[in-house]
Amino acid sequence: MTNDVSQERKKVMMGALISGVLNAIINGTIQWYLLKDQVELVLTVDGITNDEHTVLGAAVPLAVSLAIILTLVAYTGFKKPRPSFFPTYLGLALKHGFFALGVVITFAVLWQRMLGSVSVSLTTAVIVLGLIAGIVSAIIDYMTITASKAN
Repeated sequence: MTNDVSQERKKVMMGALISGVLNAIINGTIQWYLLKDQVELVLTVDGITNDEHTVLGAAVPLAVSLAIILTLVAYTGFKKPRPSFFPTYLGLALKHGFFALGVVITFAVLWQRMLGSVSVSLTTAVIVLGLIAGIVSAIIDYMTITASKAN
């Protein structure tokens, strides 16, 4: 029995990692296309409101939207019978969105506090955004699948 659980967990983790890598590549490419006119970008700036485009500022809506979208897409892929969409999976999507929001904002604030404003090249900015997208995708995919198995 424990071997079956262990094998199932490995399959879920491998699927989440594959999802993370694919999303890192896809979202990194999209971000490169959106930012290709920029030569240099800052990771964060010291201020809540600013007119400057920052890498971690762009990562916040990217992470939140990925968390919500991936949760909802995963729901459509589950075999029937599956739990009801409302309130179970709608609530799960919102929970994942707020989780991603909190983690990315906390990381950005800590980065700014400890390291200050750091300018990076377009390539580095795209790699950072791709990595964030990949990490968020892998974690959310894993959380969604394990939550669905619990229901």
